[in-house]
Formats: sequence, C-alpha cells, structure tokens
Amino acid sequence: MNEQRLPNSLPRPDGEFERLKEVWRTPTGWRFFKSVNNTSIGLLYIGTALLFFILAGILALVMRVQLAVPDNTLLSPETYNQVFTMHGTVMMFLFAIPIVEAIAVYLLPNMLGARDLPFPRLSAYAYWAYAFGGLAFFCTIFVGLAPNGGWFMYPPYTGEQYSPGLNADFWLLGIGFIEISAIAGAVELIVGILFTRAPGMSLRRMPVYAWAMLVVAVMIVFAFPAVIAGTALLELERAFDWPFFIADRGGDPILWQHLFWFFGHPEVYIIFLPAAGMVSTMIPTIAGTPLVGRRAIIVALVGVGFFSFGLWAHHMFTAGLGVLEMSFISAASMAVAIPTGIQVFAWIATLWNGRVQMTSPALFLMGFMFIFVLGGLTGVMVAVIPFDWQVHDTYFIVAHLHYVLIGGMVFPVFAAMYYWLPLVKGQRLSEKVARWVFWLMFGGFNLAFFPMHITGLQGMPRRVYTYDSQLGWDFLNLLSTIGAFVFAFGVVLFIVDAVRTLRRPEKEVGNPWNAPTLEWLTSESYGNHSIPRITSTNPLWDQPTLSEEVDRGQHYLPGTATGLRETIATSPVAGEPRYLMVLPTDSWLPVVAALGTAGFFLLLTVKAVLLAWIFGFMAVAGTVAWLWESDRKPPIREARVADDLVLPVNAKTTASQSWWGTIVMLVVDACIFASFGYAYVHVSMRLMVCPPPGASLPSLPWQLASGGLLLLGSALILLAARAIGKRRLPWLVLLALGCTAASFLLDLRGHQFAGLDPTATAWAAAIGALLSYQGLHIVVLAIAGPYLALRHWRGHLGEHSRATLDNVSLLWHYTTLQGIAGMALVNILPLLME
Repeated sequence: MNEQRLPNSLPRPDGEFERLKEVWRTPTGWRFFKSVNNTSIGLLYIGTALLFFILAGILALVMRVQLAVPDNTLLSPETYNQVFTMHGTVMMFLFAIPIVEAIAVYLLPNMLGARDLPFPRLSAYAYWAYAFGGLAFFCTIFVGLAPNGGWFMYPPYTGEQYSPGLNADFWLLGIGFIEISAIAGAVELIVGILFTRAPGMSLRRMPVYAWAMLVVAVMIVFAFPAVIAGTALLELERAFDWPFFIADRGGDPILWQHLFWFFGHPEVYIIFLPAAGMVSTMIPTIAGTPLVGRRAIIVALVGVGFFSFGLWAHHMFTAGLGVLEMSFISAASMAVAIPTGIQVFAWIATLWNGRVQMTSPALFLMGFMFIFVLGGLTGVMVAVIPFDWQVHDTYFIVAHLHYVLIGGMVFPVFAAMYYWLPLVKGQRLSEKVARWVFWLMFGGFNLAFFPMHITGLQGMPRRVYTYDSQLGWDFLNLLSTIGAFVFAFGVVLFIVDAVRTLRRPEKEVGNPWNAPTLEWLTSESYGNHSIPRITSTNPLWDQPTLSEEVDRGQHYLPGTATGLRETIATSPVAGEPRYLMVLPTDSWLPVVAALGTAGFFLLLTVKAVLLAWIFGFMAVAGTVAWLWESDRKPPIREARVADDLVLPVNAKTTASQSWWGTIVMLVVDACIFASFGYAYVHVSMRLMVCPPPGASLPSLPWQLASGGLLLLGSALILLAARAIGKRRLPWLVLLALGCTAASFLLDLRGHQFAGLDPTATAWAAAIGALLSYQGLHIVVLAIAGPYLALRHWRGHLGEHSRATLDNVSLLWHYTTLQGIAGMALVNILPLLME
C-alpha cells in the first residue's frame, strides 16, 4: 500500500468472516421484501423505475399512433389529455428522478467503501412509498381518473371551475409520496456521502459520481419544497375554496408557475448531473486513462447546480414578466452552458488521451454526447427571448426537451446498466446484441425527435390530439411515429437480453472492465471483507494489491465488533475515522409505514376520509415503531476496528449521523415554509392596498402572547436537554408541549378575531396557509413529545443514547423560529408596503 503499514497486520480470528456474513445475510423467499440492505433496495428500486419507463413509453407510442396521420380518431380529446399528462408525469416523477436515486442507492456504498448508507430503513421506506403509490397512481388511467392538465398542471385549467372531477386531485395528492420519497433519498445520500466514506477518502479523492450525487441531493433539498408548497396550495384551493390562483379574488395563476418551475427547471439538472457523474466514472475506464480535468469537472458540477436555480423563469418568457427579469433569466440560461461544456470537453480530452475500446458502454456514451450536445444547442436557442416567443409551446420545445432528457439521461443510464450489471451476478450483457440495441435506440430516437424541430418551426403546437391534413405536417409526423417504434424495439431487445443474462448462473464478479473505482472490490451483499484505506483518486489502479488485502481482512473492520451491522463513520472533509456507526437490521416496519403513507394520500383523493386516516395512523405507527427499534443503546462503548485503532460506538449531538439527517430535513422544512411565505408576498404585492379593504391583521397582543409561549416552550426543552437521566425530563417536555400548543391556539384565535376568512381573498388564504403549516408542526410535536417522554420512562434515554432527545430538540426549536418568523412576516410586510 505505497509503503504504508496496513491497519490490520496480524492473523485474523477463526470464523470472523462467517460471523460478518451471518449478520449481513439477505433474507430469502418472501422475507426478502423486508430487507433494508442497499443492494436489495437498490435492485428493487432500479427494477421498478425501469417498469415505469416501459409504461410511460407505451403511453408515448399510443400518442405517436394518434399523431401518425391527420384527423385520427383513435383517441378522444379527453383520453389524449390523460395519456400525455400521464406520460410526462410518469417519465419525470416515476422514472427520471427515481432511477438516478436508485442507481445511487445501489452503487454509492460500495463505491465509497462503506458497508451501507447511514439510514437503511429510510431508503427502504422511500422505495416502498414510491412503489406502492406509483403503481396505484398509474392505475388511474384504466378507470378514466388520470390527471388531464399536463405534467405541469397549470391553473386556472386545473382549478375546480375547469377541472371539477378527481383527475387533478390524483396528481396533487397522489404525487405527494413521490416528493416524500425523493427527499428521503436526498437525506440519505447527503449524510451517507459526507460521513460514510472509506478512511483516507477525502473530498478531493472522492469519486466524481459521488460529487454529482451530493450536488443533486442538495438540489433536491432546495428545489422540491417549492412544488410541495405549490401542490398544497392548489389542493387547498380545490378542496376548501382558498383562492390562491383565482384572479377575481386576488389570486394569481402565475404564482403556480413560479413555484412549479423553481422546482421544474432545476429538476432537469437533477436528472442530468447523476448521468454526468456516471459518464465521468465510465469514460476513464473505457479510455484506460485518468479523467482529464477532474477538478474542473467537480467545479462544473457545482456550477451547474448553482446556475440551475437562476433559470426557473426560462419557461415563462411568454408569461408577461418584465424585460429586466427576462434578461437576467436569459443570461443565466446561456451561462449554464459553460460548466456543461467544460464537462463535455473534459470527456472528449480523456477519450483522446486514452485507447478507447468500443464496448457497449462506449457506444451508448458516444450516442449520449452526440444527442446531448444537440439538445444543449437548441437550449441556447430557446434562451434567446425573441426566438423563444416564436417556438414556445410548439413541437420545437418537445424536440429540445427530449434531446436533453433522453440524450442527457436515458443513454447514460443504459450505458451504466451495461457497465455495472456484472455487479449483480458477475455476468455481462451480450456485446453483439448491444450493438443492435444501440443502433435501434440511437437511430430510432433521432428519427422520432429530429423532425419535431421542423414541425415546431412550421407551427405545430404542443398538446394537440390531432391536426388537419392541409397543414403539411403529415410526413414528418409519420416519420416521428416510425422512429418511436424503432426506439421501442431497441428497448425491448435490451430487456430480452437482460432477462436472459440475469437467469444465467452466478459467478465471481471480478473487475471485467479493469475499472479504478471501489465498487469492483465488492464480493458480498455487505460490501467487502474489510473497509479499505484509500490513498488516491483511482484506488484499484494505484493500489494494485488492494483487492487481495481487503479480502484477507487486512484493512478496517474485518468482522463485526458489536455483533450488529456496522460501518465506519469518517470526517466529512478529510475522511478520517471518527466512530463506529451501528446500522439497523431488516424489518417490515418501513414497508408498513410506506403502505400507510401511499394509502393516506390516495384515499384522501377519492374522499375516503376515514379509511385515509386509518392508513395515516398506520404510517405514523410504523415510523414510530421503527425509530423506537433503531435508537438503542450500543452493546459496547468502544470497538477495535484495526490493530492500532479503537473507535467509540455511535456518536451524539453534532457528531451523530441522525443529528445531521435531522438538520437536512429541517432545511427542507424551512424551504417549504419559505415557499408559503413567497406566496404571501406575491399575492400581497398584487394588491393596491395591503391589507385589502375589509381585512385586518391579528392584534399585536395576541401575536406577542403567542410568540412568548413559543419561546417559553423552547426554553423548557433546553432545560430538558440538560436534565437527561433525571426524573424531571419528561415533565419538562410535556410542559413545553402545553406551551407550544397554547401558543398555536392563541395565534388561531387572534386570526379569528381579525376576521381573516381564507375563502374571501388570496391574501387571507396565504396567511391561513402559513398558520396551517405551523399547526402541522404542532401536531408533529404532539407525537414527538410523548414519544420522547415514554422513551425516558422506559430507560432508553441516556448520555450515550440521546439521539431522540437531540433530534426532537432541533425540531422544537425550529418550530419556535418558524412560528415567530411567520408572525413577523405577516405583520411587517404591510408596513413596508404603506
């Protein structure tokens, strides 16, 4: 190891590996579905995402058959609206984002040299919520209840007046589990990447793919809250007549576009950046040489993530924004091409430096670069405002979108499946069949979507279910339909080859591509026999004996120190060992909680309120039970993970992975609150006078009393945190809960005395949304407070097992800050507008 002494140099005890295998054994038969190991969940995740890709593709073929010839009556206008809405929704929400998180869940622990990610049950919950809810949501198309307002769901078309049925509600409530699943995955990835890397893997040695997923997870944390807030506001309007988007009562449909596209345009890069990370991982292997411009690529990844949040109005050039605002967005839309171009040139330089082997992954990567660059060029074109005015809502935009998304994500994902499938059973897909798959997909794609640029320039609008034969679009649409079926045949051929390959006997994985990254060390479901010490960015190339050393248990944690599942937690920057992280084992509880979550949202949609609350209780009970099981006192305080290294078992407060997971969740929480706050500011700015005539603010004494009780509740929680192990702790917590609940009741009463009717004006409704969100937090604290007290009474809280106390304290203090911030915003903004 480059003349460095190995962490474990003494002979290993007998039976050490067998005990490790037993602890990490994957359940078989029907019990497999309670597994929480990243390899099991990752494979289920990938398989389910590919299923939705196929289903969305079938919907696309139905659309292309409808548009193949003019004046076609295969689909009615309403059915076509449902089909294209479901196609876009399934592709974006049920395939594109889940597939990139799924591949990360499967690959990252082994690529980072860890045994698993820090919250395995959270990963399992995220998957099962997605699977249950997604399959139920898709089935709405078979009963005529599928959403029909486009995957972007613009009001007023999706408001109660123009969409009175349940179709829009299925999108608004049914998509909630996808948002929850994506955010849960982001929390897992951020904490896992920062705290579970192999010893010695500093940030500068971390794989580019891990950097890409870290940037993407942070983007999800800041982007997804906007669409969560937007869907909540639109559902409140539909269900309770709170007029956020109804212009006659002070609302504004453009508010939805701001909230949706603040999520929607970063989402394009949330989809692209993981693919770019995979490309940066595969290209050095294909070329047989280190990645050119590695640091520049990492900076470019961060730059794309940063610029993406300045582009949301890129989709709103025709919405009536001011010239200055559109100019800034146009400039940012062009600027984002610079960091993207840096990555493309670095990939080309790497291929130029090496000796490229034209294997199946190489073919798909070449196709990706060709298609994605064309999509990027048309992206720069639509960033030019006058040009965008001409092609907005035409098939030119459809072509651009698919060149970016399919070229930028689907082709790299197929390259990744050819590249990493040997990790599953040691078998490679057929190279001969791969060439047929690639050329069918590449040729079919370009035949399908390139003509759409021309039909768009000729004026063919998006989202039309048919067209007149005299418009001259017949031949180009027929070509697009033929191309779509050629592309689909390539996908079918891939599926047949994948099924055939996965049915072959399992064999040793090895390193079939001579890759430099750690995932090719993997030989078991738990990763490696020992966790390696890393000294370079390309460890399998620069440490040629690493595989043998790891298999002999000569590195860190060759067995199980506690008799439980474990991995080593390292420092976030330098990657030095900090403590031994004990991980939870397999359980049905995440499945139960996920089923309850999906059932709650979907049953609310069909107005089965009682049954929905039963499922909601199931979700809460399942989550509470799994948290109760997970937060246990470790069997020992310290563990020897190497002959010369003893680490503490688990950590507390700011060193704990659960503390940081809570912090990330609270950032999400704060972004949702900020989105509600933005809605209040937006509708207030549209008023001639604020407050509007006939409305008034809650009186100051009510607000001061409410804020004082919130602060008192937080002070009591601070006292409780210092009273750990003492009998007064649960009583302080329950007293704090009483103060916080009383604060909300006073705030609510103040709003009632002020006569704020959320059905009267959008301004009052926006204040009601802020108050309702605070009320939701009070409900959560009403569960967390007694739970914390019960854990103390049962003897599960102590100085070395205080994660529940620390995390509940964070949530409590955040609720206090949010309540005070909401009251300040409501009262101060009208003063500033006088």
